[in-house]
Amino acid sequence: MFLNKSFMNLKDNPSVPTLDKRLPIAWFLGIPLAYVVVSYLENFYQTAFLVALWTIAIHSLANLLMYYLMSRLARDVQRDRWFAGISGILFAALIVFVPAMYFMAKPFTNLFDASAFHLDASVRVSFLNALIPPFFIAMVVVNVARQRKWHKARLLKMLDENLDALLLSFLFFCVYLLFASIFNRPSYDADDIFFDADGNLYRWRYATADYRDYYWRPAHPFILIIIRPLVGLLAFLFRGDTLFAAFTLNALTGALGVFLVWYFVKHSIGNRLYALLIAALFGASASQLVFGSIIESYIYLSAAALIFLILLLKDAPLWAQVIAGLTAFGITISNIGQTFIVHFFVKLNLKQIVIYGLIVGALVAPLSLLNNYMYPEANPYFWDLSTLQGEGHNQFPATLQRAEYLARVMAFHSFIAPEPLVIRDGWPFPKIWMFRASIKKDPMQLANYETLLGDGLVVLWSGFLLAGAVFFLKTVIRKYYDGYSIAFIVTLLFYFALHLRYGKDVFLYSTNWTYAIALFLALAWRELAGRRWFQVFLLVFILLLLVNNAGLYKTMMEISAPSVQYPIWR
Repeated sequence: MFLNKSFMNLKDNPSVPTLDKRLPIAWFLGIPLAYVVVSYLENFYQTAFLVALWTIAIHSLANLLMYYLMSRLARDVQRDRWFAGISGILFAALIVFVPAMYFMAKPFTNLFDASAFHLDASVRVSFLNALIPPFFIAMVVVNVARQRKWHKARLLKMLDENLDALLLSFLFFCVYLLFASIFNRPSYDADDIFFDADGNLYRWRYATADYRDYYWRPAHPFILIIIRPLVGLLAFLFRGDTLFAAFTLNALTGALGVFLVWYFVKHSIGNRLYALLIAALFGASASQLVFGSIIESYIYLSAAALIFLILLLKDAPLWAQVIAGLTAFGITISNIGQTFIVHFFVKLNLKQIVIYGLIVGALVAPLSLLNNYMYPEANPYFWDLSTLQGEGHNQFPATLQRAEYLARVMAFHSFIAPEPLVIRDGWPFPKIWMFRASIKKDPMQLANYETLLGDGLVVLWSGFLLAGAVFFLKTVIRKYYDGYSIAFIVTLLFYFALHLRYGKDVFLYSTNWTYAIALFLALAWRELAGRRWFQVFLLVFILLLLVNNAGLYKTMMEISAPSVQYPIWR
């Protein structure tokens, strides 16, 4: 893809400074974006002077971005009106979706601190005054770029090639961040509230000095040396506020997953609109919306798995694959299995996978020692098998009913949110789960679809799944080997076998397979990728999915709000 030269409005005589008529429009359109970003930063930079500095910097960038987007849109309309139309509808829907989620959350005043996303009255005049310099800064930058032909710069070419995914990821980031600021509040001071997630534990481990795993489990051998430094980097930007840093990192990781799905599909199939739709489908899934917002370990596992896929796709050197594999192992031991599965079926190189395994195996023990050296008594070492006895309460008999319920969670609940179970068993908070194992001889339970929209989406999704299976079988019959598709199937079988016996609410582990299902279907549907009717069908499904899954957020707030006490943040 070439970069549109109109990005910098190149003229026949670039040495003559001119005022492009689009600059005032771009300046105006950039104000909402600058307001949102500066408002978030104002939580940490509260003086009028600092707000003004951030406003000048952020709005200058927003101004240039909007100027570029206007040029890019003009190019897309001219060259590919279909892409411009479908992608425009998708982005418009998401741009509406973000404030819609804000207004949905706003009535829950004991959960949602709306002031965290607004400027304090004392600095609004400073913000408004600081909007003026960015106009002239953008005008200078445009004219300098016109003279120096910055449109040929590698950085701008990369921006142009990845712009669709960056915008999509940013919009989902805004949604994830909004609800991360709700569901990770210190007032949620218990685990297992949402889908059996240990939200309180991981908020403590990532964002406070109390980093010890109070369940004393060896399954996450060096998660702290992976996540806490990243929280620390963001906390540096946020002037030491590790709580904001932790849920911002969680939302960023969720958004990274959306980008990586787009990257894989774009570079595997080559259709940019199709890649955008698949990434949006993934970003709007129930699994992404929930675990992009709730601090835990699972969103990081999904990102690690996707990074490993991209490394294989780009034929990255072995050392890069080893780092990704170590990251997966360090976060949760079992997730190293994904990397071996994908590596084996994609590369078909037994020698290389043995070398990969030996290097990873040689490094996991030193990294575990390093983790507990930096964070003493953080968790038991993974080779201490005696500590595994504590996991017995998460193990259950493998029954036909559990297999059926697990399959339904994997195939349907991971994407389309049902009306969740509400469990009131004397816990400080009512539990909101998708699936409840047979605990203390109580009957097994599964969330159901109770709305016309939910039922309709399940029917449509069943058709999508069936089409994916049919097209995959066609490739098998034609004896076309697709290592990635086979790897995704084996990954699904691996987690199905694992969670047939392990897990109280198996939706908790859905990030381990949601990306695999989305990418398997993306590859299976490749024959339909360029069909306009199929693209419209996907778009409509995604828009309806956003509406349906927003209801899950609302239910989580409605059920938990009566049990949450003030203060809102600290």
